Amino acid sequence: QVQLVESGGGLVQAGGSLRLPCTAPRSVFRNSGTGWFRQAPGKGREFVAAVRGGGGSPAYADSVLGRFTISRDNVKKTVYLQLNSLKPEDTAVYYCAADRSLGPVGVIPRSENNYDYWGKGTQVTVSS
Repeated sequence: QVQLVESGGGLVQAGGSLRLPCTAPRSVFRNSGTGWFRQAPGKGREFVAAVRGGGGSPAYADSVLGRFTISRDNVKKTVYLQLNSLKPEDTAVYYCAADRSLGPVGVIPRSENNYDYWGKGTQVTVSS
C-alpha cells in the first residue's frame, strides 16, 4: 500500500515557524499533484495548500495565504509546507496527500475526496 510520510511537527510559540516535509514513493510523486490538509480537534479535515506535479502556481486556503508556502523537490521526492507567523488556530494534525489525476491545467482540487494517497499526519501545536 502506498504510504506518504510526514514529519517536522511539534510545539511552537505563536509567531514562530515550522517546516513540514512529506516523502512519497517515486511512482506516486512524479505523476501526482501533492497537497496538505489539516484537522483540528473536533473539526473536519480542511484543505491547506496544493501544487501540481509539474509545478506552477499553488493553491492556498484563505486562512494561510501569505503565511504558508508549499514547494516540491522532485529529486528528493519530497513536498514541503513552510509554516510562518503561526497562530494558535493553526493547531492541528497536518496530513500530506497525493492526487494522481491532477494534470498540468485546470483548477487544483480542494476536496479531500480528490486525493488518492495519504500520510498518517504530524501534530502541530501553537501556544499563545
